[in-house]
Amino acid sequence: MLRLFQLSVAIRTFGGVYWVRPVDKKRERLARIINTLKVGNAASIRELADGLDVSPMTVRRDLSILEAESVVKVMHGAVVLNPGSRLAQGESRYSLAGEGARMAEEKQRIGRRAASMVGEGETVVIDAGSTTEYLARFLPDGLGVTVLCYAMNILVEVYRKRGCRLIFAGGYFHENTLMFESAEGVALIRQSRAAKAFVSASGISDRLGVTCGNPYEVETKRAVMASSLKRILTADSSKLGKIHTAYFADLGDFDALITDAKITEEHADRFRAHDIEVIVV
Repeated sequence: MLRLFQLSVAIRTFGGVYWVRPVDKKRERLARIINTLKVGNAASIRELADGLDVSPMTVRRDLSILEAESVVKVMHGAVVLNPGSRLAQGESRYSLAGEGARMAEEKQRIGRRAASMVGEGETVVIDAGSTTEYLARFLPDGLGVTVLCYAMNILVEVYRKRGCRLIFAGGYFHENTLMFESAEGVALIRQSRAAKAFVSASGISDRLGVTCGNPYEVETKRAVMASSLKRILTADSSKLGKIHTAYFADLGDFDALITDAKITEEHADRFRAHDIEVIVV
């Protein structure tokens, strides 16, 4: 359910322009292929090629990646979602309350560690999510920080902090994530600059990228990535190796990962191969 909230926000532009890698076209195609198959159940390689405006050979190369990840099956020129995959079975409706109850102790430790990385007087972005809520909760009073956020639970936690300045990007309210989303909110984020962004994710794959469960989150997350000097992924180990529908970043777009001790050495090595600092709590 969407609700439009009329919010007054203060626009502040922080100096400096930071480079960020452009969105990978291959990742975009993979996401579009998955979405096409979710809507139509099946498609031919020619139909996918025409819809993506690429050659059938390019589609076949993309499908080989999805097949290797057991997301799709290719049979005699037709493509279907793998019946055993989570995407084919239908992802359960995300609920922040339900998500917050899972691995709560690990999320608290991740949030506390993330909060310790916020420096005095810095401007930071705190993404929507259950783990990032703990980050906002554990922010010390009196740091003189500026926090840009766009979710109700983050707003409430940061509002309680003494000496903390808030920038809030409003818009349509999504009850399942407590997130506000709008073109105006994205524009506000793009006009701002932050020293650090703490970003949440529903799925993290070294081959298929970093994903979230709701397409409406994508543009906001991409704006955050482009506007921040250091991008820190805050995710418990259950997200590693998972794939959700909405792709928003490559693994290599992040500078650090904060996660719990259940991360396998194999997953940790994959992050380090991208020069990502792995912080285990």
